[in-house]
Amino acid sequence: MANNLDKAYKYQSLVYKYFLYVASVALIVFFFPQGGKFKYEFQKGKPWQYENLYAPIDFSLKKTQEELAEERESIEENKTDYYSYDASVPDEIKQSIISELSKLFQQNEQSDTFQNRIENVALGIVDSIYVYGVFQEIPKSEAIFLVKNNEALTLGSNSFANQNDAKQRVAKLLRQADLRTDIPLAAIVSRFVEPNVFYDKALTQKALEEELSRISLTRGEVAEGTLIVARGEVVEADNYKVLFSLKEEYESEVWRGDNYYFILLGYTILVALVLMMLFLFIKRYRPEIFKNNNKLTFIFVNILLMVLATTLMVKNQESYVYVVPLCILPLILKNFFDARLGLFVHVLTVLILGFVVPNSFEYIFLQIIAGIVTILTASELYKRANLFISVGQITLIYIIGYFAFHIIHEGTLESIEWILFGIFVLNGLLTLFAQPLIYIYEKIFGLVSDVSLLELSDTNSKLLKELSNKAPGTFHHSLQVANLAEAAANKIGANAMLVRVGALYHDIGKMQNPTYFTENQSTNINPHDDLPPKESAKIIIDHVIEGIEIARKNKLPDRVIDFIRTHHGTTLVFYFFKKQQEIEEEVLESDFRYPGPIPFSKETAILMMSDAVEAASKSLKNPSYTLIDGFVEKIVDGQMQANQFVNANITLKEIEMVKKVLKKKLTNIYHLRIEYPE
Repeated sequence: MANNLDKAYKYQSLVYKYFLYVASVALIVFFFPQGGKFKYEFQKGKPWQYENLYAPIDFSLKKTQEELAEERESIEENKTDYYSYDASVPDEIKQSIISELSKLFQQNEQSDTFQNRIENVALGIVDSIYVYGVFQEIPKSEAIFLVKNNEALTLGSNSFANQNDAKQRVAKLLRQADLRTDIPLAAIVSRFVEPNVFYDKALTQKALEEELSRISLTRGEVAEGTLIVARGEVVEADNYKVLFSLKEEYESEVWRGDNYYFILLGYTILVALVLMMLFLFIKRYRPEIFKNNNKLTFIFVNILLMVLATTLMVKNQESYVYVVPLCILPLILKNFFDARLGLFVHVLTVLILGFVVPNSFEYIFLQIIAGIVTILTASELYKRANLFISVGQITLIYIIGYFAFHIIHEGTLESIEWILFGIFVLNGLLTLFAQPLIYIYEKIFGLVSDVSLLELSDTNSKLLKELSNKAPGTFHHSLQVANLAEAAANKIGANAMLVRVGALYHDIGKMQNPTYFTENQSTNINPHDDLPPKESAKIIIDHVIEGIEIARKNKLPDRVIDFIRTHHGTTLVFYFFKKQQEIEEEVLESDFRYPGPIPFSKETAILMMSDAVEAASKSLKNPSYTLIDGFVEKIVDGQMQANQFVNANITLKEIEMVKKVLKKKLTNIYHLRIEYPE
């Protein structure tokens, strides 16, 4: 049982990599749209490069989205409006008129015959007016449907009447009746006239939806065996529509039945091959990243996010696929790792997406070019202007590329889709989100970007302020080491910003006992004179451990803490070791040796050399170029003989270049001016 647990622990990192690989392949295939892939690639305006294509099956010619949109627009413009007729209104008006007339007849004695005649005329006028009703608002359409007694009557504009029209008609009908009476019948009837025909929005919308649902998605059939396009024939408007219909029919049909599993297998194999290439590249050329599961997870999470965003856009609105800011991927990877890895991952991601996006060649071409521009232009993102300039260039590349493809396909600028230029601008604006995304990734994955390094390099930060107050000599030493290390890093192409920050913080452990380090001793009193060599060595060695604790307490990134751990490697505190040998013959070297680890990167190796050379240079008397040259060679060669650089990926040539930089810088620092006469 114990052996099994040991094996599981030993191989847990490798097991996690397999899991990450399989899970990524499965998720990407799951994200893909459920459809087969048409085996022919074609573009409008280009010759058909395959053999003559005959219809393999009977299929319908599908209308384009533009044609369907035109039909919908036409139906919406010519839709029939429905108005509802309220039959209760005329009855209520009649009752009101009869009641009003009864009051007048009681005041003026009239014959029953006359009264009946007046009532009949008034009620007849109401019936005449409300044959088609009184409209609340006059319809804008020339013809409508009036729903009356559950029947839809077609009315022309001559039948429309609003409240004012109805009152005018009352007066006209009374004049024609010629009653010759003093009763103000026109005023009475007009007073009670009200609208009873209202626009029925719900019924109109329902009728419109029924009309829209009857739109045919096809405009004909193509019989099996019909020649669709001949070899060398230019794909133009007509045969392009036929090819497009065949493609959609094929992709929808091939996904059904047993074909589903074969297509799924095909997608899985292709995606697995692409991700395998990524794993092999990282293992061969970026072994430090391959060993770090956290960094591997970070890379694959970014790939999955880009694939998810793009496939969602393809499924829902494929014409807006360029809205997805794919260039965020190389931008972020370059910021955290390096340009070569960023571009390689970007290209592989684009190849994966080429399986599902429309016009895959055009998409792959534009995205790879945009990715290259991103890698070439995006640098020093901690400078705000650089990101805006880079995004502007990326957007310009998209626009120029689309413009060129459109000219090739259409041969004219008349049908250019200007909305796509807006989409590319939106893509650029979304790419600016890389800056806050970098901050989020730093917190989630514990990575360090140049932006964070710039913040840490501020000498007014809380920790460096504390160092300058408690140990001013150490602070000055750290600044000098930072300048030396930064110059050396720039010379050999290492991360200069990281080296500078590491140098600024490498000796923060000396704050605990500042007076025990010579650079902080302002008097001739040395506290080590009262201590045995072994105890003095322990105080000196402990500044590494104490520095790590202070760094963790102040939440410094691990990449910076690495410089504190390794800046002395496993070297010997030689001065106190020799003093102890004067006291006793047999001395354990382990009591006088730093715990390590030794440097494991170019940057940490540069800091070790710069720190040792700068500290030792303080002991030089009457320095000259020859003296400086010899002592730099002696210190660095001693570190090499002590095997301090065997784990660092730094070459002998690069070490020689670092030596030259250190010699030049120290010569400039200690350059003696001529004495001027008083």
